[in-house]
Amino acid sequence: MTAASEFKPLSLCVLTVSDTRTAENDTSGDYLCDALREAGHRLHERAISRDDRYALRAIVSRWIADAAVDGVIVTGGTGFTGRDSTPEALLPLLDKEMPGFGELFRALSFEEIGTSTLQSRAFAGLANATFVFALPGSTSACRTAWEKIISAQLDARTKPCNLANLRPRLKE
Repeated sequence: MTAASEFKPLSLCVLTVSDTRTAENDTSGDYLCDALREAGHRLHERAISRDDRYALRAIVSRWIADAAVDGVIVTGGTGFTGRDSTPEALLPLLDKEMPGFGELFRALSFEEIGTSTLQSRAFAGLANATFVFALPGSTSACRTAWEKIISAQLDARTKPCNLANLRPRLKE
């Protein structure tokens, strides 16, 4: 596969999963929205939801059903507390999991926070030809995931290959 020579902006949604964050203090969501815009992508929609698997599933289901949405980035709810339910909510929606994402994220995170990275259940996959990335709720974890993994994979110019260039073939 040959990488594109031009940037192709994608339409992305950002969901913050939290029982305490609001539009005024959602630093992780703010970071992701700013980072994707700075990279040249479009913010299709942003939401904040309490950590409830059915509420999360409803929001992400609506986004992955929308042909205008290329990807969804979720921050929060990937830990081990009783309220953390992002994997339980969203994994059933995936058509394909991307195990390498979580593995790579935890390897990179280990360099920053050591063995505490074991508590992260970050994951990614594909749902109805839409990329879904689920990240921890900390701004530093979102920065690690965006800067070291997601940004390059959503850039059609990344060689030798990237997720952005797979888009036309996702429904084959």
